[in-house]
Amino acid sequence: MTTLKRISNFKILFIFLVFPFFCYTQQTTKIDFKDDLNFPKGKMGQVVQETVEMFNSNDPKKINQFITKHSAKDILKKFSIEDIQEYLMDNYRKTGGVNFYSIRNYTPSRPDKTVIIVNDNNFDSWYAFTLSFTNTTDYVIDSLWFSSAKTPLNIEAPEISETELSNKANALLNKLSVKDVFSGTVLIAKGDQVLFEKAYGEASKRFHAANTIDTKFNLGSMNKMFTAIAIMQLVERQKVTLNDAISKYIDESWLPKEIIDKVTIHHLLSHTSGLGSYFNKTYWNSSRELYRTIEEFKPLVKGSSLAFAPGEKYRYSNTGMLLLGVIIQESTGQNYFDYIRENIYQPAGMTNSDSYEMDEPIDNLAIGYIPTSNNTSGWKNNIFKHVIKGGPAGGGFSTVKDLHRFALALRNEKLVSKSSLALLWTDHTKSRYGYGFTIQNSKIGKVVGHGGGFPGLNSQLDIFLDHGYIVAVMSNYDRGASPVSKKIYEWIERLKK
Repeated sequence: MTTLKRISNFKILFIFLVFPFFCYTQQTTKIDFKDDLNFPKGKMGQVVQETVEMFNSNDPKKINQFITKHSAKDILKKFSIEDIQEYLMDNYRKTGGVNFYSIRNYTPSRPDKTVIIVNDNNFDSWYAFTLSFTNTTDYVIDSLWFSSAKTPLNIEAPEISETELSNKANALLNKLSVKDVFSGTVLIAKGDQVLFEKAYGEASKRFHAANTIDTKFNLGSMNKMFTAIAIMQLVERQKVTLNDAISKYIDESWLPKEIIDKVTIHHLLSHTSGLGSYFNKTYWNSSRELYRTIEEFKPLVKGSSLAFAPGEKYRYSNTGMLLLGVIIQESTGQNYFDYIRENIYQPAGMTNSDSYEMDEPIDNLAIGYIPTSNNTSGWKNNIFKHVIKGGPAGGGFSTVKDLHRFALALRNEKLVSKSSLALLWTDHTKSRYGYGFTIQNSKIGKVVGHGGGFPGLNSQLDIFLDHGYIVAVMSNYDRGASPVSKKIYEWIERLKK
């Protein structure tokens, strides 16, 4: 989810890495609510109507007029009008505009907030404008939040067949491709049977090279799955144990002794270490050339502190996953990248996956693109923003076919045993996260996988454990994959039993 805050590249990265499964969060949270289908009257009704009209205008001038008229003065002290325009227009681009449906009332009530439920034009999905006001007389807006929302209770979607699922996916993606909202690849399978696969858009806008089903897209944070599996392989081989303090493998040149003696491998895997992210000011102000090997990230980690005592709570941590890469190297005597290639990619048959270096001419590799109003093309690439080489926490490349092979290898216990899979897919902290995998409870059972993103890229893998469906969506547009994955997720929930 995205809040109305400064949408800098760092913030976008933070949003994607902290909430890789953001599109499903509201869908799985149990909250009682009722939808009032009557359009509100009086001053509040006026504000609600103007909010929807302003959003649908997709016009910077009208956004400016709305903010000036309805928002508290403090908002413009925190955010520039350009930030707000970018935020709203980016969401318009993803949704294609919205239509008012209801005012949602929650139990327990939220008197300080008004939740406007809308249906979008691109995906026929449900979203919410959440407004808070300084008072309920003038209805001056103090904050605005646009997010995914639960389907209204009175909306009953009919069951569909697998053929209808493929037809719906094809129709949706053709529409999104024509609108230039989606560029990438999609694969839907049941077990080893592929139900749908297709490529859309361009891997390179400069050379107008089309994406193919074998195009390599960036994984973002999805590499965390590979790192977690590698650790579980080492547990099975008795090279490490989950309760080992990381000081057994990581010395004080990385972190102080009082930290490495307290943090365990379990803490790193489950994001309960208290460590944060190495994407800090030093990283953003440095050349990407400096960070290729795991050791070269050491200056970004050194000096880190714990936000809480290890095990106390969940906090998504890129630094934690990077340190698992150090542990893999120290416990095996092997380079992290070689280990992953030999023990995960090769056994799974993932021939087009690796942590490719971005200054090498890799065949059929997609360049990431970010929409912008600052140039005539309407796009800018992410080459100078992105990591030059991915690692344990994310940034590698794969294809939808390779992700399908990876999911099958997991299900067939080619990579780790059934007992290890159970640990990987256990929600250890009630945060919908296991060991390197997100965990959802859909209407048809448990779903595991991971998402990832960065400006100019977005990917998602969903594995429906109880019915065998596998969905891989990869995009070289930022936030390109998540809404597509979400819609396919909803359709799979509606499949005829």
